[in-house]
Amino acid sequence: MRGVMAQKRSADSGSSQRRRTGPVGELAILTRIRARARAAGTGPNVRLGIGDDCALLRVNPGEEIAVTTDFSIAGRHFELAWHPADAIGHRVLARGLSDLAAMGARPVAAFLSLGLPKELAGVLNPRGAKSGSARQASWIDRFYDGLLALAREFRTPLAGGDLAESPIAAADIVLLGAVPSGKALLRSGARPGDAIYVSGSLGGAAAGLVLLEELAATQKPSARHGLRIQRKFEAALAKHLYPEPRVRQGLWLRKRGLASAAIDVSDGLSTDLRHLCDESGVAAEVEAGALPISAGATIEQALHGGEDYELLFTARLDAKVPRKIAGVAITRIGQMVKRSSKLPIVTLVTPGGREPLEAQGWQHFA
Repeated sequence: MRGVMAQKRSADSGSSQRRRTGPVGELAILTRIRARARAAGTGPNVRLGIGDDCALLRVNPGEEIAVTTDFSIAGRHFELAWHPADAIGHRVLARGLSDLAAMGARPVAAFLSLGLPKELAGVLNPRGAKSGSARQASWIDRFYDGLLALAREFRTPLAGGDLAESPIAAADIVLLGAVPSGKALLRSGARPGDAIYVSGSLGGAAAGLVLLEELAATQKPSARHGLRIQRKFEAALAKHLYPEPRVRQGLWLRKRGLASAAIDVSDGLSTDLRHLCDESGVAAEVEAGALPISAGATIEQALHGGEDYELLFTARLDAKVPRKIAGVAITRIGQMVKRSSKLPIVTLVTPGGREPLEAQGWQHFA
């Protein structure tokens, strides 16, 4: 992977494969992205950002670097005709920030490799979408509106990446974070007797996707014009379109040493809890009645729906875990138990009894 968005022509730029026609080209787009990234702020950790062959980052002594990467692909992770461009940009960055949150890492920088069909590149508005209506701004401009707004919120400068013409839209985000040496939250620290907690609420993203599909069925939107979302649906769609990564909550847990293990809920509670159990060598019991279910969501969506980007963590029984961390509700949903061949890895406890909770969240190639 190239370290930064190269601001130089390849040796074969005159070849038929690289020849560009019209007023829009790679260099013009990259120049605008570079200006917007600088305007969004570079932060104290980026000594040199977009514009050279590599970015240069400063890291404090006694810190480890956490690195995560996530692919977002049109038709798999988002639909161009359904999802607003700014929401796609927001979601791309939120995925990586959520991984850092689960490690208790402080965001340092982001790198984005973006592949787009030519019609989505367009001409970037020099002042961004704020100078005109969102529907008048180019798709790529609105994409960066969403990504850079979230980047500013969490002080995560866009320090580089790559840009290419592609038959489908695809974004690969790389996030770098810093965490004190030996202090990162891991999936492997849970022990029998630990309590299980989750931040926020579950199922809202899955419920929002169902609503988005229903709206699309009534409008028949296109990639060019997108889906029209009425104000009355915005709240119900917010958790799906604009998820809030729990970076502040992860930092809080790490600084106080309360969490024994942690993971983010990206593939669904049933799947992500299974990951945590496997890495820690324990089993889990979840109280169905304790689950914090998002408004409008079903218990199935809360158990198996992905992309909530909440924190799922464990803590020793004597740990004083507050009801809220940085303004977000924290709910105890169960406990870890000793692993046994006679017991399911994850058990769901309901008023009607106990039943195995199979991992039915998202898995590629399943």
